[in-house]
Amino acid sequence: MSFTPAVPLGGYAGWAFLKRTEPVQKAAFDRQPSVQRDEAYFREKIGKITSAEELVSDRRLLRVALGAFGLDADINSRFFIRKVLEDGTLADGALALKLSDRRYREFSAAFGLDGVGAPLTAQSDFADRILTRWKDRQFEVAIGNVNDSMRLAMNAQREISTLASNGMSEDARWFTLMGQPPLRQVLETAFGLPTSFGSLDIDRQKQVLEAKVTAAFGEGGVAQFTDPDRMEALLRRYLVRAQSAQGGGGTSSGHVALALLSNTLRPLR
Repeated sequence: MSFTPAVPLGGYAGWAFLKRTEPVQKAAFDRQPSVQRDEAYFREKIGKITSAEELVSDRRLLRVALGAFGLDADINSRFFIRKVLEDGTLADGALALKLSDRRYREFSAAFGLDGVGAPLTAQSDFADRILTRWKDRQFEVAIGNVNDSMRLAMNAQREISTLASNGMSEDARWFTLMGQPPLRQVLETAFGLPTSFGSLDIDRQKQVLEAKVTAAFGEGGVAQFTDPDRMEALLRRYLVRAQSAQGGGGTSSGHVALALLSNTLRPLR
């Protein structure tokens, strides 16, 4: 029997329940026979993979590889994925470097199948690293099958926090964030931006987002979200607005406004 996560509530109340129960639920997810079978297969086979062609030719391996980076939807795009892997991330014209979604760059760099040096798949801890990422993200997929807003919040908590602590410039952080559709959706929802927002010039989009973040938190940089309180405040804003947009399960506009006001007044370190 497949694992079905327990997310009995929507909005921020549902988020609080999920965070309290996540360790137990995640352990139950990892114990599923299907997960354990895929994990065993990956461990057995991945060390023998020495080229991009070999990886994309094994659909079962490729499913885990892509899933570890949140790229599950590309499972049928074998030529595209092969090109991303073979180009690597070192050459100026590499495909992964041309794509706005940084996940492709991380994916290509992690496998090292560009023919420059030995493939990273042969490293003793490679399977552990990829499988940890894969199980984390597949748990999020399971959560998303019950409540997609929760999945987006979990992804944002991890990815924005990681991006905030990255040594790149603030401009680079913002453009990287905007290049990942799941993160864009969280921010656009959190700040009530219209669906037409993405049609604006990219520099204008960054200016608007910085202004919205500054108005909410007192500063406009991504780096501030290394602070868990600020990260939680952003997620609360997103989840309250997402619940309202979905009908809120009976949540009135007054309750939404009160929740957002409470979040705004919460002390931030």
